[in-house]
Amino acid sequence: MRMLRDIPRSVLWLLADDPASIGNLKGGAAARGIDPGRLVFAPRTTLPDHLARHALADVCLDTLPYNAHTTASDALWMGVPVVTCTGNTFAGRVAASLLYAIGLPELVTSSLANYEALALNLARDPAALAAIKAKLRGNRDAMPLFAIQRFTRHLEAAYVTMHERQQKGLAPAAFAVDEIRTEAKAR
Repeated sequence: MRMLRDIPRSVLWLLADDPASIGNLKGGAAARGIDPGRLVFAPRTTLPDHLARHALADVCLDTLPYNAHTTASDALWMGVPVVTCTGNTFAGRVAASLLYAIGLPELVTSSLANYEALALNLARDPAALAAIKAKLRGNRDAMPLFAIQRFTRHLEAAYVTMHERQQKGLAPAAFAVDEIRTEAKAR
């Protein structure tokens, strides 16, 4: 609500999944002097329509204690930066992992105060937001997060290495996938 107050023309876009929650959220906004109409509730839809409507968003604000999982992946895939605050559990650290995997660690914060400050900065500084979006576009196909073919090659190489170790009678052990080996097999 503070962000809605501090960015007057902004809206908060949420899933329209539960009428009671919608009523509670609108009531909470009104109680804090925020026009409930600035909470936009979107119904579930088909995947193509869901992804397409991301083009209307400037930034995705992640949640705590349970981070966005598929939602963050969808937003990043569609070029929408995700601002997150790292939590203390696996479920609260997923978005941070996704942001590191796409080369955007600057969108990961360690406190709610820093999270709010970063979100407000991006909302108030169109050049900073444009730079983050440009970096996201450039990293989408180059960084590990969406590099499905590279992931597949690495997974296949890991299976081959495990099988070779088993065939030699070696005990299970940690190993690193050799990038050169996986690249050579891809050709």
